[in-house]
Amino acid sequence: MQDAPTPADPRVVLLAGLVVGRVQPTSRWGEVLWRPVALLPAPAEAAPWTPLGIEGLTERFYAGPVSLSLHRTETAYYRDNLESGAPRIWVALRPDGAEPPVEVVAVTLDPAEGEALTEAGDQVVDVVPMPAEIAAALAAYVAEHHVERAFVKRRRDRADPEALALRTPATPACGIDGE
Repeated sequence: MQDAPTPADPRVVLLAGLVVGRVQPTSRWGEVLWRPVALLPAPAEAAPWTPLGIEGLTERFYAGPVSLSLHRTETAYYRDNLESGAPRIWVALRPDGAEPPVEVVAVTLDPAEGEALTEAGDQVVDVVPMPAEIAAALAAYVAEHHVERAFVKRRRDRADPEALALRTPATPACGIDGE
C-alpha cells in the first residue's frame, strides 16, 4: 500500500485502485458522463478497465491502480480533510476520445489541490469517500510529519517621502543640444 520514502525523495506514496462509472443520459439529448465512483484501499488484481457491473444508470469499471503522493508541506490540508467529518479524495478525469474513453489526470487527498484541478475546463473533477485504511495511513502520516507554522502577518515598509519627491532632470550624456 505504501512506498518507503528515501532521502532523495521524502514523499510517501499510497497505492489504491480507482473505480469509475459511465453514467447513461436520462434523456435522448444527454451525453454519456464518466465520473469517479469509488477508491479501493489497494490496487485490485483485475486488469484496468475491467467491467464491474451495472447499478441503475451507471456501469462501473475498475480504471486501474493510482498513486496518492503525500507531501510534508501539505499536512495542514490533509489534517483539515480528515477533521471535516467526511474525508474525501479528489479525482480528475479527462475525456480521451480513444480506448479507454477517459484518462485519470490526478488523484489527490489535498482539498486545495482538488479545488485547483477544477480550473481546467476540459476535465471532470469529483470527490469520492476516503476509505478507512487510507484515512488511517493519512492520519499516521500527519501525526508524524505535521509541523504547526505560526501565521506571521507581513507589514509594509513605511513610505519614504524623500524618495517620492520631484527631482531635477539629469543632463543627458549624449548631448541632445546637437553638441
